[in-house]
Amino acid sequence: LYLHTKLSNPHFPPEIQAECTLVNFMVTFGGLEDQLNALVVKKERPDLAKLSEKLVRQQNGYKIKMQALEDNILYKLATAEGDITEDVNLIEGLEEAKRVANEIEVKAAKATAAQVAIGVTSEKYRPVANRTALLFFVMSNLMKMHSYYIYSLAAFTKVFFRGIDLVSDRPEGEEEEEEEEEERPPTPPPA
Repeated sequence: LYLHTKLSNPHFPPEIQAECTLVNFMVTFGGLEDQLNALVVKKERPDLAKLSEKLVRQQNGYKIKMQALEDNILYKLATAEGDITEDVNLIEGLEEAKRVANEIEVKAAKATAAQVAIGVTSEKYRPVANRTALLFFVMSNLMKMHSYYIYSLAAFTKVFFRGIDLVSDRPEGEEEEEEEEEERPPTPPPA
């Protein structure tokens, strides 16, 4: 039995609550802020986003390779016959595994340092993500006034990206002209 509701915090009678598990799929402020920060970085700095994805894939590949090396070492030790100190193939395999593990460790350290640098750069976009998340929750609360104001996260992100595009597409000369107009005192009408 599945019950579905649009209520943000539903209250059911005790007999229904005893037989149901309540799952709330509403996004949290922190989670939305992190998602929007990733989207802003992907929009403004696609090179960083691609590099970050590449590094994550690389790190996962390193973990898988290390697990395979460990499994291979354990298999060789388990199937070794006789004195393991005299098994040349086993010793060579262990030395090769050690060499590969050291290479992976060096590469993983470089990838971690790059991830930290990417994190520092992406944190510069955090205020944008914070304000945007706040705006989303303000807009989602408009639904309490009238059901006309229901916004999905997908529709909100489209509007958000459109706003970024409008600001990014505006020529730099226009911004300077607007600032100059704001700074100039109003001219008195001719007498």
